[in-house]
Amino acid sequence: MKITSVLYVDAIEPGLEFWVGRMGFEKTVEVPHEDKLGFVILVKDGTELMLQSWASVAADDPSFLGNPRGHSSVLFIEVDDFEDTKKRLAGTEVVVPERTTFYGMREIFVRAPGGHVVGFATPTK
Repeated sequence: MKITSVLYVDAIEPGLEFWVGRMGFEKTVEVPHEDKLGFVILVKDGTELMLQSWASVAADDPSFLGNPRGHSSVLFIEVDDFEDTKKRLAGTEVVVPERTTFYGMREIFVRAPGGHVVGFATPTK
């Protein structure tokens, strides 16, 4: 079984700086919509993430537009190098400051372009 998250956003281009530029994902697929990107697939270390613009969704299936935008889920990503991840997140809006949890994770949550909350975590030693 494989699960891939699809994040719906107003515009894909601002998210590429975050996901590709900062977090090191590679764009493997892109589908244009009108004069912008409508859909992309991003991959890193066996993890796949898809971004799709709301305009592309509207063109594909207008009935889907009633869903909440950017606040219906949180991505939780476990990373190997927490310090490197924190450096990559510099200047990003922090939603939950760095903390160590009772369940043994060192984590931080930020708001990615498009409004989605993304948590990055690593097990404590």
